Amino acid sequence: MKLWLPGSHWTLLCAATLGAGLAVSAEARPQEAQKSEATVPKSRRLLLDPSRYKPEPDALPQLQRLPFTPCVGGMAGPYPCNNVDLMAFLPLASIGGGTTGSSLWGWTDPDTQREYAIMGRSNGTAFVDITDAANSLYLGNLPTHTGSSTWREMKAYGYYAYIVSDGNGNHGMQIFDLRRLRNIPAPPVTFTEDGWYGGFTNCHDLALNTQTGFAYAVGTNTCAGGLHMMSLANPLAPLFVGCFSADGYTHDVQCVIYNGPDVGHVGQEICFASNEDTLTIVDVTNKNAPLMLSRTGYAGSAYTHQGWLTENHAYFVLDDELDEQNFGHPTWTYIWNLADLEVPVLIGHYTGPTNAIDHNQYVTQGHTFQANYTSGLRILDNAGIAAGNLTEVAYFDTYPSNNNAVFAGAWNNYPFFTSGNVIVSGLGTGSGLFVVRPNPPVPVELLSFEVR
Repeated sequence: MKLWLPGSHWTLLCAATLGAGLAVSAEARPQEAQKSEATVPKSRRLLLDPSRYKPEPDALPQLQRLPFTPCVGGMAGPYPCNNVDLMAFLPLASIGGGTTGSSLWGWTDPDTQREYAIMGRSNGTAFVDITDAANSLYLGNLPTHTGSSTWREMKAYGYYAYIVSDGNGNHGMQIFDLRRLRNIPAPPVTFTEDGWYGGFTNCHDLALNTQTGFAYAVGTNTCAGGLHMMSLANPLAPLFVGCFSADGYTHDVQCVIYNGPDVGHVGQEICFASNEDTLTIVDVTNKNAPLMLSRTGYAGSAYTHQGWLTENHAYFVLDDELDEQNFGHPTWTYIWNLADLEVPVLIGHYTGPTNAIDHNQYVTQGHTFQANYTSGLRILDNAGIAAGNLTEVAYFDTYPSNNNAVFAGAWNNYPFFTSGNVIVSGLGTGSGLFVVRPNPPVPVELLSFEVR
């Protein structure tokens, strides 16, 4: 069975908050959040409660490294699977330790084409060379800038990684030169940050528009929790360029040079924000005067969490992090038609085969790659998306204990390596770094970016 066909070139964009070790003047400092923690919506306070991320009593911890294990008869070692092989599993203790894993991202060295996983942990960030996936090598740890936290997010642009943390004091954003991963004589090592940005303290997530070199921090203590916009023209010294705060707190965002069916907005820089209870679409072409194009709620919303555009910018797939728990239905993925950015239309939802909570998803080569907590990595074919239909074609269950609607299991995935390997991070008991490979592999094109 062929799962993926070569497709058009895509450009990755994500949410970012950056800054280097420069002082931010009073004139340049973004506005402080307009809501105190006491007035933040109840849903956000629930999601930022670490007690929600407790290990389940029946969870089966995986504490040993696992080698390449093909998916045979629906299993790859202890993990249920379909059309996805395990290339390697590195438990948390073997990649720097901590109490739990969190998010991750990937980076391909543009000069050597080596592939790396960058994974957040409660107490720092791990860097793993996965070029030879079956022999993935832990290179070292970048310690946290402040203390420990359940939330650590990162993105890569050019030669640099940008790392933020939520609920973690004055963490700001760490900047790390990824060229330092080359030729480490005796790994693992302890790294130091190459830069630090203090334009905000806490940050929930990052987005980067690699076409424009702008970064977007969301869920910070600035801009009412909305878009904190920065230029990465100098990657070690990001420059604050504006706020979008008109719709309050943003949990996640994707920003692109729009090239979809709404011709009136083609060529503009548009952000698609998951704003707790709405899909909020913002034109940020003019950073001094961002314009909200639409703010659209939907029936059954509980916590609008994250989403991703299809490659033609015609549709947006969105996950709601609390609807499975609050309403008792299986995994739902909401599908939006973006023919008119000022009036996006919800055309349906995909119902998954389990009750797991959907957490983070990305689209490449006509497929959606979802990290769905207790049900692990799920891969969906988007061929029927115009009719509001998605079809599961592969999966790798990183949390075999159960598929309950709880906060444990797969936190994030990164499906953009040209090798076809996909990395998945784990939360809670048995957390660590999974390197898996859809079988047949994904013929993904390399992420486009300017080297800085």
